Amino acid sequence: MERWIQTCRRELLDRTLIWNQRHLLHILREFEQFYNSHRPHQGIANVRPLNPLPTPITAPEQIARLDIRRRDRLGGTLHEYEHAA
Repeated sequence: MERWIQTCRRELLDRTLIWNQRHLLHILREFEQFYNSHRPHQGIANVRPLNPLPTPITAPEQIARLDIRRRDRLGGTLHEYEHAA
């Protein structure tokens, strides 16, 4: 729990101006969703806690043409990266 609080503070609260309790609860819900569903964690292949391990890319032609898309959350404070379909 201490690690989560430290990460939340360092990556979100130190960079955000909080207006009121409603705003605080909104950004904490967004960060919790980001933290548990998208953000990579230290562990086996940096897999997210709620997702299975990704399939490795072994073909060199696939690696040469990867298309990565970035999605900003909370006004650009958080960034999600994913492969485009």
